[in-house]
Amino acid sequence: MGIARLTAAEAASLIKHGMNIGLSGFTPAGTAKAVTAEVAKIAAAEHAAGRPFQIGIFTGASTGMSTDGVLSMEKAISYRAPYTTNPEFRKHVNAGEIAYNDLHLSQMAQELRYGFMGKCDIAIIECSEVTPDGKAYLTAAGGIVPTIARLADKVIIELNHFHSPDTKFIHDVYEPLDPPYRKVIPIEKPSDRIGVPYVQLDLNKVVGIVECDIPDEARSFTAPDPITDKIGQNVAEFLAADMKRGIIPPSFLPIQSGVGNIANAVLGALGEDKSIPAFEMYTEVLQDSVVGLMREGRVKFGSACSLTVTNDCLKGIYSDMDFFKDKLVLRQSEISNSPEIIRRLGVIAMNTAIECDLYGHVNSTQICGTKMMNGIGGSGDFTRNAYISIFSCPSTAKGGLISSIVPFASHIDHTEHDVNIIATEQGVADLRGKSPIERAKAIIENCAHPDYKNLLWDYLKISTKNHTWHNMAAALSFHEAFIRKGDMHLVDYSEYLK
Repeated sequence: MGIARLTAAEAASLIKHGMNIGLSGFTPAGTAKAVTAEVAKIAAAEHAAGRPFQIGIFTGASTGMSTDGVLSMEKAISYRAPYTTNPEFRKHVNAGEIAYNDLHLSQMAQELRYGFMGKCDIAIIECSEVTPDGKAYLTAAGGIVPTIARLADKVIIELNHFHSPDTKFIHDVYEPLDPPYRKVIPIEKPSDRIGVPYVQLDLNKVVGIVECDIPDEARSFTAPDPITDKIGQNVAEFLAADMKRGIIPPSFLPIQSGVGNIANAVLGALGEDKSIPAFEMYTEVLQDSVVGLMREGRVKFGSACSLTVTNDCLKGIYSDMDFFKDKLVLRQSEISNSPEIIRRLGVIAMNTAIECDLYGHVNSTQICGTKMMNGIGGSGDFTRNAYISIFSCPSTAKGGLISSIVPFASHIDHTEHDVNIIATEQGVADLRGKSPIERAKAIIENCAHPDYKNLLWDYLKISTKNHTWHNMAAALSFHEAFIRKGDMHLVDYSEYLK
């Protein structure tokens, strides 16, 4: 092959202060690892010499410690979009050191194409194989690769031998046209394939291949506990009841599920409930729990953007590709999260909330309205366009010092217009077809922890009785009590009635 072989350090030396780089991957799955770690070393050396070094980063979603983590530690990131989960990155964002643009994942690639974010100078793409004519086979995620590969001035390939070349069997690469030429995305069921299994690179842009053998920085999630198990059971029973009364077709509908232990618990409960038929997934990420359900025949097909699984699970997929290649497809994020397709397929969206308020607004990104947790990710893409949109969370946090059900959300990512169902371990509030005060009563009665129910009822008593009942002075009283006193139980409404 005529493409030059580079060390990770040689490739990193091409990245200069002020550049924007685009990265493959979606979650730590499939993202660059070797070159970005060397970029962090360059940043450290430049800063030690008193010279500036910062770059902008465009990704499909979150990355891992070898990208967001080490670059944040070396204060090498000036700008970053979109979603991220890295705690080191979060610390620097909340210190005001990084310009972080949190946007819907379905929009990332197209906003780059539209020119909203500036130039992409260098794309770094993790591949399992590259052919002499420039066909790049991706690894464990689709992300935004076709777009960054086409827009970037230069392309660096990380040929990661940890991943099997058999990933070619599970990718479906498709980049839509932009308005006014965009056409219908022709997916009518989760298993439809509409593209090719590779990204076609312009070889004139490819400056080198960095060979490596680096595992994905896989995340393991907290084991299920009685609370998450009960949430999962509540959601499964709700969906089974909706199917029984004819709201959901008897063949069921595709499922989208967010990331984390609550999502795993809900999927596990769906898998165990034999009144629910085997179902398909049309989602962003597939976790270990879904892979297990596929092996058991409870999940018939999985369409996603990434395999956000442990490395043992990933190796198991690679070693059993004859089984999975007809049951699994990985797409680009603007396809996996496409509002057009989500609405057409009738996806049931299941995501996790930080807090929900009495009227069904959901905060899924910011603690007490100011501290970024992770970002909105794809939850908005699915919630607004879902057949049924569900948000789950434990009714309390921090050992009961925080109520997840509050009078008014401190930050709103998902409005009352988009949220159908709220579920906690206490129960399920069905908000469909209800007025604001009907929603408030259902949420308090079914979802709030008993320790907080009276405080929430009392809030309604002191509220102005208009279309939506609120006391604007006391709307954030739960949050203020926590910030000032460390415990939401210590709300004193008399402070707001003077």
